[in-house]
Amino acid sequence: MNEQQLSERLEKVVSYVPAGSRIADIGSDHAYLPCYAVQKGQVDFAIAGEVVEGPFQSATKQVQSLDLVKKIAVRKGDGLAVIEREDAIETIVIAGMGGALIRSILEADSAKLAGVKRLVLQPNIAAHQLREWGEVNQWALVAETILREDNKIYEILVLEPSENALVYSGAERLLGPFLMREKSAVFQAKWGHELNNWKGIQAKIDASNAKNAAKLAELDAKIRIIEDVLR
Repeated sequence: MNEQQLSERLEKVVSYVPAGSRIADIGSDHAYLPCYAVQKGQVDFAIAGEVVEGPFQSATKQVQSLDLVKKIAVRKGDGLAVIEREDAIETIVIAGMGGALIRSILEADSAKLAGVKRLVLQPNIAAHQLREWGEVNQWALVAETILREDNKIYEILVLEPSENALVYSGAERLLGPFLMREKSAVFQAKWGHELNNWKGIQAKIDASNAKNAAKLAELDAKIRIIEDVLR
């Protein structure tokens, strides 16, 4: 993977970035995604944000080597702290982290979301955390994708601000409203695996111990949701 050829996962992420928008890629690593988007003429300006010194230096060298310093600002900082009001960022991309971490980034500096029109989020795990965050903070899901790459399954969530209150069902939060309607082969494989895993855990928990009641109830609810959707 490089700035000319992204992974299938990141190409799909970029496909959700509106043409001509100004983007911030949080946790940009080598800045491949913003370099790719700028070179393709898809975005006019990008921030490549990194909190770790090594990736920050790699991103800086990458942007300099491609002579893109006028269109890509590489900044070191924690999460959304790299964004300034004058950047007029319209789209924020956060890819390749856990859902809980992405949620914490959005919550830690929520004022930076003012004026942002779209979030493109690719959690490696716990996508439900981001659906819950969107529901609470009125960021509506407008698209979802699930794909397999290198024997790993990834979900991509696209959210936009909503003036209306949002209410998702338990199944929609866990599985994704778009994904559960589509029921792709990758979706079925992911949740079929999770179903078997949770049933195995459930069987090993001592039901006679009152302390386990809450855990068993939670597992039972998840199992019922998946069985109903996959039926």
